[in-house]
Amino acid sequence: MWYRAGLVWLLFLVTAICNGAVREGILRPAFGVQPAHVVSTLSLSILIFAGTWLTAPFVGYESLAAAWGVGVMWLALTLAFEFLAGHFVFGKTWDVLLIDYDLMQGRIWPLVLLVTLIAPRLAAAAALVPVR
Repeated sequence: MWYRAGLVWLLFLVTAICNGAVREGILRPAFGVQPAHVVSTLSLSILIFAGTWLTAPFVGYESLAAAWGVGVMWLALTLAFEFLAGHFVFGKTWDVLLIDYDLMQGRIWPLVLLVTLIAPRLAAAAALVPVR
């Protein structure tokens, strides 16, 4: 189950990169930074939830607790990629990386993190997969 969950996270990583490319290449020039951020965040949240739902039989959650564990794993991998690759590979400063967490400025990126955390638990609880 954990290996398959890791493969699904890699699929989400590719999805997030493509989503960011659409945001920067199409949405931002057309609508501006903030509207592009909101649309991109909402669309990625929907894609992650839908992808989790559709891949639940493939992952084969062993229990509701295991589904929580997958959510925690996905969240940790997402944060590690965002901050470690963002800083050390892409050269972004820590301040720039933290901008998306400023809810007071209308940055709603934490929604993606919340969906990443809870989507496996919701999918496992649904009738899509049997849980023990």
